[in-house]
Amino acid sequence: METNAGATAALNAVLSSSSSFRLEPFLLLAKSARGAAAAKLINDAIAAPGIYVFSELLEIPSISELQNNPQYSSSHQLLSLFAYGTYQDYKANISSLPPLNPVQLQKLKHLSIVSLSGESKILKYDHLLSELDIPNVRELEDLIIDAIYHDIIKGKLDQKKKCLDVEYAMGRDLKPGQSEKLLRILSA
Repeated sequence: METNAGATAALNAVLSSSSSFRLEPFLLLAKSARGAAAAKLINDAIAAPGIYVFSELLEIPSISELQNNPQYSSSHQLLSLFAYGTYQDYKANISSLPPLNPVQLQKLKHLSIVSLSGESKILKYDHLLSELDIPNVRELEDLIIDAIYHDIIKGKLDQKKKCLDVEYAMGRDLKPGQSEKLLRILSA
Protein backbone atom coordinates (compact mmCIF):
# COMPACT_ATOMS: atom_id res chain seq x y z
CA MET A 1 0.00 0.00 0.00
CA GLU A 2 2.85 2.40 0.79
CA THR A 3 4.29 1.83 -2.69
CA ASN A 4 1.02 3.00 -4.28
CA ALA A 5 1.04 6.14 -2.13
CA GLY A 6 4.64 6.83 -3.18
CA ALA A 7 3.80 6.25 -6.83
CA THR A 8 0.77 8.53 -6.56
CA ALA A 9 2.89 11.28 -4.97
CA ALA A 10 5.51 10.91 -7.72
CA LEU A 11 2.84 11.04 -10.42
CA ASN A 12 1.28 14.15 -8.87
CA ALA A 13 4.73 15.82 -8.79
CA VAL A 14 5.26 15.04 -12.48
CA LEU A 15 1.80 16.25 -13.45
CA SER A 16 2.14 19.48 -11.50
CA SER A 17 5.51 20.19 -13.07
CA SER A 18 4.36 19.46 -16.63
CA SER A 19 3.31 23.09 -17.14
CA SER A 20 6.75 24.23 -15.95
CA PHE A 21 8.35 21.65 -18.23
CA ARG A 22 6.40 23.02 -21.20
CA LEU A 23 7.46 26.55 -20.27
CA GLU A 24 11.17 25.63 -20.33
CA PRO A 25 11.80 26.37 -24.05
CA PHE A 26 10.24 29.81 -23.60
CA LEU A 27 12.43 30.46 -20.56
CA LEU A 28 15.55 29.61 -22.56
CA LEU A 29 14.53 31.81 -25.49
CA ALA A 30 13.56 34.68 -23.18
CA LYS A 31 17.11 34.99 -21.86
CA SER A 32 18.28 36.43 -25.17
CA ALA A 33 15.04 37.98 -26.48
CA ARG A 34 14.72 41.78 -26.41
CA GLY A 35 12.03 44.23 -27.44
CA ALA A 36 9.72 42.94 -30.17
CA ALA A 37 11.17 39.43 -29.91
CA ALA A 38 10.39 39.33 -26.18
CA ALA A 39 6.86 40.62 -26.79
CA LYS A 40 6.32 37.94 -29.45
CA LEU A 41 7.67 35.30 -27.09
CA ILE A 42 5.11 36.38 -24.46
CA ASN A 43 2.33 36.15 -27.00
CA ASP A 44 3.46 32.66 -28.01
CA ALA A 45 3.84 31.48 -24.40
CA ILE A 46 0.35 32.54 -23.35
CA ALA A 47 -1.08 30.78 -26.40
CA ALA A 48 0.98 27.59 -26.01
CA PRO A 49 -0.96 24.47 -25.02
CA GLY A 50 -0.40 23.11 -21.53
CA ILE A 51 1.25 26.22 -20.09
CA TYR A 52 -0.71 27.74 -17.21
CA VAL A 53 2.02 29.17 -14.96
CA PHE A 54 3.97 32.24 -16.01
CA SER A 55 5.79 33.75 -13.02
CA GLU A 56 9.11 32.15 -14.01
CA LEU A 57 8.88 33.93 -17.36
CA LEU A 58 8.06 37.22 -15.62
CA GLU A 59 11.25 36.88 -13.57
CA ILE A 60 13.56 36.72 -16.60
CA PRO A 61 15.37 40.09 -16.82
CA SER A 62 14.69 40.65 -20.54
CA ILE A 63 10.97 40.08 -19.96
CA SER A 64 10.92 42.19 -16.81
CA GLU A 65 12.57 45.06 -18.74
CA LEU A 66 9.53 45.28 -21.02
CA GLN A 67 7.47 46.89 -18.27
CA ASN A 68 9.68 50.01 -18.60
CA ASN A 69 9.50 50.09 -22.40
CA PRO A 70 6.48 52.16 -23.53
CA GLN A 71 6.27 50.25 -26.81
CA TYR A 72 6.09 46.78 -25.18
CA SER A 73 4.86 47.39 -21.62
CA SER A 74 1.39 46.18 -22.64
CA SER A 75 2.88 42.75 -23.44
CA HIS A 76 4.38 42.59 -19.96
CA GLN A 77 1.02 43.63 -18.49
CA LEU A 78 -0.66 40.87 -20.47
CA LEU A 79 1.78 38.26 -19.18
CA SER A 80 1.16 39.48 -15.61
CA LEU A 81 -2.56 39.18 -16.25
CA PHE A 82 -2.16 35.55 -17.31
CA ALA A 83 0.00 34.87 -14.26
CA TYR A 84 -2.22 36.52 -11.64
CA GLY A 85 -5.39 37.92 -13.17
CA THR A 86 -8.78 36.97 -14.52
CA TYR A 87 -10.97 37.59 -17.52
CA GLN A 88 -12.67 40.44 -15.62
CA ASP A 89 -9.26 42.07 -15.10
CA TYR A 90 -8.69 41.80 -18.85
CA LYS A 91 -12.05 43.42 -19.60
CA ALA A 92 -11.32 46.24 -17.15
CA ASN A 93 -8.00 46.99 -18.91
CA ILE A 94 -8.81 45.92 -22.46
CA SER A 95 -7.93 49.31 -23.99
CA SER A 96 -4.35 49.12 -22.68
CA LEU A 97 -3.69 45.46 -23.51
CA PRO A 98 -2.99 43.63 -26.78
CA PRO A 99 -5.99 41.79 -28.22
CA LEU A 100 -6.35 38.09 -27.41
CA ASN A 101 -6.80 35.39 -30.01
CA PRO A 102 -9.46 32.70 -29.32
CA VAL A 103 -6.94 30.27 -27.79
CA GLN A 104 -5.60 32.92 -25.41
CA LEU A 105 -9.11 34.02 -24.50
CA GLN A 106 -10.13 30.45 -23.68
CA LYS A 107 -6.99 29.94 -21.58
CA LEU A 108 -7.66 33.14 -19.63
CA LYS A 109 -11.22 31.97 -18.97
CA HIS A 110 -9.86 28.60 -17.75
CA LEU A 111 -7.49 30.44 -15.40
CA SER A 112 -10.41 32.59 -14.23
CA ILE A 113 -12.36 29.46 -13.28
CA VAL A 114 -9.32 28.34 -11.26
CA SER A 115 -9.24 31.70 -9.46
CA LEU A 116 -12.98 31.60 -8.79
CA SER A 117 -12.68 28.06 -7.42
CA GLY A 118 -10.23 29.42 -4.86
CA GLU A 119 -13.05 31.58 -3.52
CA SER A 120 -15.75 28.89 -3.48
CA LYS A 121 -15.95 25.15 -4.06
CA ILE A 122 -19.41 25.49 -5.60
CA LEU A 123 -19.55 27.79 -8.62
CA LYS A 124 -23.05 28.72 -9.74
CA TYR A 125 -23.59 28.81 -13.49
CA ASP A 126 -25.12 32.31 -13.29
CA HIS A 127 -21.97 33.63 -11.61
CA LEU A 128 -19.69 31.92 -14.15
CA LEU A 129 -21.78 33.13 -17.10
CA SER A 130 -21.47 36.68 -15.81
CA GLU A 131 -17.76 36.54 -14.85
CA LEU A 132 -16.71 34.93 -18.13
CA ASP A 133 -19.08 36.78 -20.49
CA ILE A 134 -20.49 33.55 -21.87
CA PRO A 135 -23.91 33.87 -23.52
CA ASN A 136 -25.40 30.48 -22.65
CA VAL A 137 -25.07 27.40 -20.44
CA ARG A 138 -24.07 25.14 -23.33
CA GLU A 139 -20.94 27.20 -24.08
CA LEU A 140 -20.15 27.43 -20.37
CA GLU A 141 -20.37 23.66 -19.93
CA ASP A 142 -18.16 23.18 -23.00
CA LEU A 143 -15.56 25.51 -21.46
CA ILE A 144 -15.71 23.66 -18.13
CA ILE A 145 -15.46 20.25 -19.82
CA ASP A 146 -12.43 21.50 -21.76
CA ALA A 147 -10.82 22.72 -18.49
CA ILE A 148 -11.47 19.32 -16.92
CA TYR A 149 -10.02 17.57 -19.99
CA HIS A 150 -6.84 19.67 -19.65
CA ASP A 151 -6.54 18.80 -15.92
CA ILE A 152 -6.91 22.44 -14.94
CA ILE A 153 -9.80 21.55 -12.67
CA LYS A 154 -11.58 18.42 -11.56
CA GLY A 155 -15.22 18.62 -10.65
CA LYS A 156 -18.79 17.68 -11.39
CA LEU A 157 -21.31 19.56 -13.44
CA ASP A 158 -24.70 19.61 -11.74
CA GLN A 159 -27.23 20.58 -14.39
CA LYS A 160 -30.13 20.31 -11.96
CA LYS A 161 -28.62 22.76 -9.46
CA LYS A 162 -26.90 24.70 -12.28
CA CYS A 163 -23.46 24.68 -10.71
CA LEU A 164 -19.95 23.29 -10.89
CA ASP A 165 -18.77 21.41 -7.80
CA VAL A 166 -14.97 21.81 -7.87
CA GLU A 167 -13.01 18.93 -6.35
CA TYR A 168 -9.55 20.15 -7.41
CA ALA A 169 -8.08 23.15 -9.17
CA MET A 170 -4.49 23.61 -10.26
CA GLY A 171 -2.50 26.26 -8.44
CA ARG A 172 -2.06 29.72 -9.90
CA ASP A 173 1.11 31.79 -9.77
CA LEU A 174 1.57 33.67 -6.52
CA LYS A 175 1.71 37.44 -6.78
CA PRO A 176 4.89 39.03 -5.46
CA GLY A 177 4.61 39.12 -1.66
CA GLN A 178 1.73 36.66 -1.57
CA SER A 179 3.88 33.73 -0.40
CA GLU A 180 4.96 35.64 2.72
CA LYS A 181 1.33 36.40 3.49
CA LEU A 182 0.39 32.72 3.10
CA LEU A 183 3.27 31.64 5.34
CA ARG A 184 2.14 34.08 8.05
CA ILE A 185 -1.42 32.74 7.85
CA LEU A 186 -0.28 29.11 7.95
CA SER A 187 2.09 29.66 10.87
CA ALA A 188 -0.49 31.54 12.97
